[in-house]
Amino acid sequence: MIDLPFFSPSARQLVGLDISSSSVKLVELSAGEKDAYKVERYAVETLPRDAVVDGNIANLDAVSESVRRALRRFGSGVRNVALALPSSSVITKKIILPEGLRETEMEFAVEAEANQYIPFALEEVNLDFQRIGPAPGSPGDVEVLIAASRKDKVEDRVAVAQAAGLKAVIVDVESLATESALELVCRQLPRGGADQVIALVDIGASVMNVTMFRNGHSIYSREQAFGGSQLTQDIARQYGMSFEEAESAKRAGSLPDSYPRDLMRPFMDSLALEVSRALQFFFTSTPFNQVDHVVLAGGCAVLPGLGDVVAARTQVDTLIANPFASMTLSGKVRPKALLADAPALMVACGLALRRFDA
Repeated sequence: MIDLPFFSPSARQLVGLDISSSSVKLVELSAGEKDAYKVERYAVETLPRDAVVDGNIANLDAVSESVRRALRRFGSGVRNVALALPSSSVITKKIILPEGLRETEMEFAVEAEANQYIPFALEEVNLDFQRIGPAPGSPGDVEVLIAASRKDKVEDRVAVAQAAGLKAVIVDVESLATESALELVCRQLPRGGADQVIALVDIGASVMNVTMFRNGHSIYSREQAFGGSQLTQDIARQYGMSFEEAESAKRAGSLPDSYPRDLMRPFMDSLALEVSRALQFFFTSTPFNQVDHVVLAGGCAVLPGLGDVVAARTQVDTLIANPFASMTLSGKVRPKALLADAPALMVACGLALRRFDA
């Protein structure tokens, strides 16, 4: 029953493969000098519209073909990949168990606990668990993280990997992969972000996820229906393009001179307003009344000047996510291109880091 490799041991050669609603991303890291990492290579390939809908793979052939195209640019020698499921597809729960249980005893206890929290028959789900450490305030007990997802959600992503000639050795959770990458971003903050509230704002194609972290732990999250596809639709309407043409022109920077003033700036103002609203929701629903840093991630985060617009609206220090800032780069990686793509590579980077798990 305990058969979903959310927390599998590391693989010698492992590439992070992130399948989002708008693109697939591949990242490979290696060990650098002095406990640092090195970016060996990465690739981003756009997906056809509606190939992935609400985190679910709607067109397996189209997604597999996009992965194959990314692999051709990525280069040969890729076999093992770490994938991630959207957080909405995974039930996670921390439980307390007695310390000293044997593995089989812990599996039995996890299944018994899982029955209380999972609204499906256990034979319909993949289930895994991981010891986190001693239970706070409960001597003699350990804290254990349970992760469970319906088998069809896992099988769809594994099937995409297989169709592209890859082997999925780890299935992670997007939020956990993002947290791993965020740790690298936080190293760029004063005191490494210790004892500070950090708002990670991930702006995807159709959804903006806002998660508040303090000392590496998520303390609040909120999802808002706002994303980059709204800007793409505005471009398509304004300039008489198809959605695909508008998306391509937006990425290539080949839009008319009026675009920054007429479309991009109003969109950034709207985005900043959404971030400000998210912070207000956080303040009214938690004991916290301050956010120390806003970290912008996702494809929209690289819009020129967005950080300044958000900082001006929220009055909070704002930076653009770049988990690769302190990494060395191989000769295959173009620094300028990586800098532009970095905010959208948080999940893929977090998955690639699984290679170094103890």
